[in-house]
Amino acid sequence: MFQMTNLTETTLENGLTVFLKEIHTAPLISHWIWYRVGSRDEVPGKTGVSHWVEHMLFKGTPRFPSTDLDKMISRVGGSWNAYTYLDWTAFFEKLPADQIDLALDLESDRMQHCTFDPEEVESERTVIISEREGHENSPYFRLDEAMQQQSFDRHPYRNEVIGEKADLHTLTRDDLYNHYRTYYTPGNAVLAIAGDFDTQTMLAKIEKYYAKLPSGPQPPRPAQLEAPLTQERRVEVTGPEDTILLSLSYRAPDANQPDFFTLTILDSLLSGPSSLNMFGGGSISNKTSRLYRALVEQGLAVAASGGMRATTHPFLYDLNLVLPPGSDPEPALQAVDEQIQRLQNERVSQDDIQRALKQARALFAYGSENISNQGFWMGYANMFGKYDWFLNYVSELEKVTPEMILQAAQTWLNPARRVVGIYLPENGTGAA
Repeated sequence: MFQMTNLTETTLENGLTVFLKEIHTAPLISHWIWYRVGSRDEVPGKTGVSHWVEHMLFKGTPRFPSTDLDKMISRVGGSWNAYTYLDWTAFFEKLPADQIDLALDLESDRMQHCTFDPEEVESERTVIISEREGHENSPYFRLDEAMQQQSFDRHPYRNEVIGEKADLHTLTRDDLYNHYRTYYTPGNAVLAIAGDFDTQTMLAKIEKYYAKLPSGPQPPRPAQLEAPLTQERRVEVTGPEDTILLSLSYRAPDANQPDFFTLTILDSLLSGPSSLNMFGGGSISNKTSRLYRALVEQGLAVAASGGMRATTHPFLYDLNLVLPPGSDPEPALQAVDEQIQRLQNERVSQDDIQRALKQARALFAYGSENISNQGFWMGYANMFGKYDWFLNYVSELEKVTPEMILQAAQTWLNPARRVVGIYLPENGTGAA
């Protein structure tokens, strides 16, 4: 067991990794259980299975039937939810401190005893297909999906987390249940709890609820790394919406490569700062960014944004623009390339780096300040690395130099390593 001030890390005999952080600012506790399973762990023909399994856990267990779950949480003044992404699935509850046993009992039971009733599976099939069709109404989703598929040839990162519609029609109850039994095990999970509790008392509770669960098998990892892109790819999507979009996706480093931090500073300069906390990390204006000044202020774009995610394998660095109605995307693309070429050919000033660093620090603070966010980071950082990644995040950003940004821009923002995507209205016009 490792202890550092108010942080404790330990591992149960069944392999469950536990992080505890005492925070006595309010009588609340945030309980997170993270599983190392997401769309990265899916194979062709079974895309979307991780997200569907997450849904099925809300259908309950014999001890916690679905008809009672919401009532039990709301009755004590709590809240709960879940999320599936590329590398992980997370379930979380925020409860009054004296009600934490409910979350411990519920999640330890859901880890092993969800029933996957065939009628519930079919009912949820309709829900998820409807969710997928709702996403398809968005030009942003349709363009993003087309670009992910162009950005990877084999890696499961090429698929949207919700899965292919054809797979959603054919996945079976056994497909879902076998996925659940393979990946929802203590040895494949991280329990992160932050809030108003005594560590030794909480460790005893965790032993009571989680230690008895069997560790389970070592889950398979089907995803294989693939070579970088060597030639620019283009994709065009059209639809009935009066929208014009321009997106660029570059293969990006995974979260544990030093260039991840360099690109974080570069992105703040180019498109504006963005938060890594997917559950609420605040926001900062990007009006000082190079793309805003070169495109939005000059009327070539209505909005410009960018960013990347911390992932286990190399994923994508995205730049996204909404263009004025009736515009041609090519001048906007040329203006983006001009700003990228500046970064590739001109040494940025130390003052620019300090401004970007200040913005990144602020966003990091916004995304770490409350009890739920502290619980989030203890689990999230362990999905692609270690908790030290979170602890050292700012210090790694502080190491970035002008020379590192120059080299990263030349390496990662090479046009041969990207996919360019354009969304156009079918009628050839656009509206703001």
